[in-house]
This record gives sequence, structure tokens and C-alpha cells, in this order.
Amino acid sequence: MNRPRIAVDAMGGDQAPGEIVKGAISAAEGLDAEIVLVGAKDLVEREILRFSSVLPSNVILHEAADVFQNHEKPSEVLKRKSSSLFVGAELVKLGKADGFVSAGNTGALLAVATFVIGRITGIERPALATPVPSKTGVTVLIDAGANAEVKPKHLLDFARMGIVYAELLGIGSPKVGLLNIGEEAEKGHSLAREAYQLLSETFGEKFLGNMESRDVLEGKADVVVADGFAGNVALKAYEGAMRFMTDLIKECVKKGGFFAKAGALMMKGVFDTVKARLDYRTYGGAFFLGVKGVVVKAHGSSDATAIRNAVKLAEKGARTNMVGRIEELI
Repeated sequence: MNRPRIAVDAMGGDQAPGEIVKGAISAAEGLDAEIVLVGAKDLVEREILRFSSVLPSNVILHEAADVFQNHEKPSEVLKRKSSSLFVGAELVKLGKADGFVSAGNTGALLAVATFVIGRITGIERPALATPVPSKTGVTVLIDAGANAEVKPKHLLDFARMGIVYAELLGIGSPKVGLLNIGEEAEKGHSLAREAYQLLSETFGEKFLGNMESRDVLEGKADVVVADGFAGNVALKAYEGAMRFMTDLIKECVKKGGFFAKAGALMMKGVFDTVKARLDYRTYGGAFFLGVKGVVVKAHGSSDATAIRNAVKLAEKGARTNMVGRIEELI
């Protein structure tokens, strides 16, 4: 394909527009892609001058005067056609961008992805696919919060889309698991039991059965399928546990006196490696899969590093024709 063009919502996120602009420019400097910063031009230009004396030739500004806030009702974004969220999605719909990145309102991003960009034929529910660090490297958790209530066939679609994403991450012949409260086939509610049967019939040996939430971090499956409610609860629990462990280690080192601090200094390289593995910024964001364009949801508190990696993720999704590969599977 030609050089990918990635639209970035410059106004979405807790640290917008400053960190968003900084991260997008940083990504532009290392990518063979065009970056379109969508937002209020005067504000975006002001931030550009803070971080770069010369705007990279592959960065374009696109006006969107309105900002959709996190506290607003997600469905209202469809009426706010001058908002950076709506405009960014519309660029993808019109073929003027190959992907869209936003750290803004999750529900509103799902709304514009679904109703502005549009769903892939055969997909009823787009889903949020999040890479979770595990013992084996990374596990794709899907759905991580887009659909609280689903049907078994939706979970089958999630599995198929998750497999494409896992392959994008370099995982060969991905194996699938179903998030549940126990490993036995008869565990869980009727949705889980019906989905178990459907996934087993569809994937055969590639379906590894039920996975408890701890199995995600163990890396027992490459793709773990869940409804958005359970998936989001699991994801938030992982994030909280990782943050707790990091803070606890710091606290213990601080209270441990000279030898603890000396030991921590000697272990700095190890701690830095662990921190990088657990840091959500490493991947930058999560794909909304099932729509006719590459859409990446970055964390609401994303800084420049997270946005840079989110843009790189979107560029990779566009360059590898991820949407086309999902269409083929469906």
C-alpha cells in the first residue's frame, strides 16, 4: 500500500493537547507515514512550537474546533460533527486516513468507529482488543470493555478478530481460550457454556478451553475471549495489581534502610526491564476491531510515549492490512 496516513485526535485525553501533539510528532519522526493532527489549529500550533522548531514534513494539521469531553454521554458525539472525535473518524470513512488514534472518551470513540466508519460486514459487535503482558510474552484480551452484554456468536467473532491481532504481534498459530470462573466445560452461566461449545466446534485443537483470570497472565492462551464486562473487570484488576506491586516494592526499599537501597541500585536494570514489561505505554493502546478502519484507543492518561506507540500500532495495523485480514476470516 501507499504510505499510511494516521489521524490523531489532538484534543482527546487527560493531557491533551500537549502530550498528544508531542507524542504524534515523535512518532512522525520515525515512521514512513503521514500523521494528521486533528483539533483546534491555534491550540495545536501553539503546542507544536513548544516541542519542535520545525514541523516534520509528514505532519499535517486538520481543523476540528469542538472537543468532546469524557463526562459527556457517548451517543451525543454523533451530533457533534465538528468535534475532533467525529472529524477523525470521518477522515477514515472518506479514505483520507488509514487509521485513527484517540485517548478520548471510550464510549464516544466506539460510537464514531461503529456508526461513522462503519462495521465490517458480518460483524455485529466491534470489540476492544488489549494486549496484556504475560509469562509467555503477551496475551490478547478481547473484549476489554466495549460490549457488556453479548451472544455466543459475538464471542466467536471476537476470537477470530483476536487471532488476526495476535498474528500482527508476531504470534504464530494463536491458541484461543474463554474467560470463565473455572476450567471445566460446564462452568459459568449459559453464555459461557454455549460459547465453549461453539468455540470448540469452530477451532478444534486451537481452542484450549476455559481460562480463569490468572491464566491470562500465565499466558496459557494467546487470545482470551470475554464479554466486555468481565474483560474490563479483569483488565482493571491486572492494572491495579501491577500498580500496587510497583508501589509496594518502592515503599519497602525506602523503609529498608541502606542495604535495601544498595540492593535496589544493583537491581536497577532488572527493575527497569520489569517496569517496561508491565507498562501500558509499551503498546500505546488497544484496537477497536470489527470496523472498516484501523482505530486505536489510547489510555485516557496517555503521555507522549504512549501516544507515540499508539500511532506506531495504528500504522502497523494499516500497513499489514489488518482490516482486510479480518474481513477474509469473517
